[in-house]
Amino acid sequence: MSLADTYYADATASLDRARIANAATLAALAPLIGRSIAAGGVLHTFGSGHSEMIAREIIGRAGGLMPVTGLFDPGYGFSENVVGYGTRLAQRHHHHYGFQAGEVIIVISNSGKNSSPIEVALYAKEKGLTVVGLTSLAMSTVAATVHPGGKNLHAVADYTLDNFGVPGDAITEVTAGQFAGPTSTFIGCTLLNLLMLAVLEWLRDNGHSLPLVRSQNLPGGMEANIDLAKKYRTRLSKLIG
Repeated sequence: MSLADTYYADATASLDRARIANAATLAALAPLIGRSIAAGGVLHTFGSGHSEMIAREIIGRAGGLMPVTGLFDPGYGFSENVVGYGTRLAQRHHHHYGFQAGEVIIVISNSGKNSSPIEVALYAKEKGLTVVGLTSLAMSTVAATVHPGGKNLHAVADYTLDNFGVPGDAITEVTAGQFAGPTSTFIGCTLLNLLMLAVLEWLRDNGHSLPLVRSQNLPGGMEANIDLAKKYRTRLSKLIG
């Protein structure tokens, strides 16, 4: 079996396990996020370094929820272990887009040990938000945090989504002791899309409108997005239209 075939088989098996193991948490989060959005709130996301790709997956995405806003690190994670840096990022986000009590933030860190995501989570909790940590529990439960509080992301979060990643993220052995093929992005993005569909299902089944982003490449899509974005214009990190 080729390395690519081995990776595909192992990664999809991990995805299946992650979907089953996180099902109850996804079901619990759907009404929390749904009620917040129905009341006019937004969903916040943050990921430092490569985890920012996962955070961006559900921001301004055609077929996704419009009221999703991101907390972005202009340094792309190079200062994620500088104590205090994450707090400053959170303060800047709060100044521009606002954290509002009752809203939800998804904080993503594969290792769960870096300072910035932990500080963002703690700051958001101070503002009354529910914190969801997306991490690898296999790493977050054993890796020593650099945050002076001594707790890793899963211990700070109100809810935890486990991406079922292995320590080091890569799962496919290329040569003895050398691994490639990370899974955190693949499984992390899928878990977030499963969550978004669960939220949409809750909104639909409870009689609420669906604030969906339409593809601007389809007729009327851009016009519909511009009209919907007016409701959230001061709170979205990615404006549409």
